[in-house]
Amino acid sequence: MRGLGRQLVVELWDCTQNTNDAEAIREGLYRAVERAGASVIGVHVHPFKPHGVSGMAMLSESHISVHTWPEIGYVAVDVFTCGEDVTPEGAVEVLRDLFRPERTSVIEIRRGLQ
Repeated sequence: MRGLGRQLVVELWDCTQNTNDAEAIREGLYRAVERAGASVIGVHVHPFKPHGVSGMAMLSESHISVHTWPEIGYVAVDVFTCGEDVTPEGAVEVLRDLFRPERTSVIEIRRGLQ
């Protein structure tokens, strides 16, 4: 069954790069959108004190979100896409390259199935 969309719930553990770099995360979100073949509406990134960054790319096809915990080397990512022409796995590849995790967990949820 196709459903309405696909959501990839991604956990990146033991990340070695960019977990506290808001500008790198902003650029990474734009690259992730491009690799997924999606259309960006807007990107917002917010750094926290003393550490951590949250970022969101709003897409015509849904969203990509990133939340980092540099103090433990952890990044939580959600990639939710709708439509036949979007490849959420491409976005995950870009974000893995950005953060360089030692371990990755990906759970796929098909949305809108009855």
